[in-house]
Amino acid sequence: MRTPVTELLGIELPLFAFSHCRDVVAAVTNAGGFGVLGAASHTPEELELELRWIDEHVGGRPYGVDLIAPASYAGKGEGRDPIGLWDHIPAAHRKFVDELLAAHGVEPHDPPAAGQRHRPRLTEEHARDCLDIAFAHPIRLIANALGVPPDYLLARGKAAGVPVAALVGTRDHAVRQVEAGVDIVVAQGTEAGGHVGEVSTMVLVPEVVDAVRAATPPGTAPVPVLAAGGIVNGAQMAAALALGAAGAWTGSVWLTCEEAETAEATKAKMVAATSSDTVRSRARTGKPSRQLRSAWTEAWAAPDAPPPLPMPIQSLLSEPALRRVDRLAAAGHEGARELATYFVGQGVGMMNRVRPAREVVYTMAEEFAAAVERLGTFLDE
Repeated sequence: MRTPVTELLGIELPLFAFSHCRDVVAAVTNAGGFGVLGAASHTPEELELELRWIDEHVGGRPYGVDLIAPASYAGKGEGRDPIGLWDHIPAAHRKFVDELLAAHGVEPHDPPAAGQRHRPRLTEEHARDCLDIAFAHPIRLIANALGVPPDYLLARGKAAGVPVAALVGTRDHAVRQVEAGVDIVVAQGTEAGGHVGEVSTMVLVPEVVDAVRAATPPGTAPVPVLAAGGIVNGAQMAAALALGAAGAWTGSVWLTCEEAETAEATKAKMVAATSSDTVRSRARTGKPSRQLRSAWTEAWAAPDAPPPLPMPIQSLLSEPALRRVDRLAAAGHEGARELATYFVGQGVGMMNRVRPAREVVYTMAEEFAAAVERLGTFLDE
């Protein structure tokens, strides 16, 4: 296939696979797609280990890294030590989580002692440290998953000759990204897993494509647009290109792969889920994100629940508890299985079995070709 992004990145198939799992990233890249390592939850030390492993397993084939370098977050610019953000979790929120865990037979999560606290991973300091690691490896793309990439990220990409991608949920956001200087815009509809807006993929993609074209100076090639949100098969990928996209950015479909890092109990819930079994909630990170519906998300949506805290404070409250839930769920704890959740899009309803990542790539390529051929039959000779 030939699209602006296949030529820009030197790949065979304009299929981008966002995953926190290095094995998925390598498998997709080796199968002709483009693996993107989600590194928002990695420490710089962990990221170094992951990228070194990927380098050893892709034989020089291209891959990318996705970070969260938010333009705004609680405590930014206030001179606070990020570790001190732990102390900004209200007692009522701690009590709510403790009672929710206890109601499902899970022991309350004790706040870490001062000497055991880790810095939040949704701050400028963390993003800069991870960028240093990423650019020390032969990455071919750096993506920012939340808002316009900060100037320091854009500058690093330009200096290294590495394209910078950014996710958007509205046409206006896309225009701002182009004006800021990004090289690829990912139009992510509300069907997607993780942080999402409210506009559906079918509406958003052509809207963003038109807006990007209009914002492009005469005589200049428009910034390529990737479609994201609910895309889990090749027919949807063909539809994305028909809407004007240059490729598909996918994430959820890889969560039920054999190689995926998804907790096994959560993976089983995903395989059994329908497209109605996700919810857009602020309960995990403080910003709206789509995730698997569970007793955790239902509790935070109840009228008597406290309002979610700003990013990254909500994550400091939720992530330790949910990681503990995952461990207990894997051991067969029924209460923990009821609470278990993870970021996933509405395409989960079509993710009905566990497969190797390479098989997913090949199947999507075959489905894409079949869809294009089927469309051709509608045209008069």
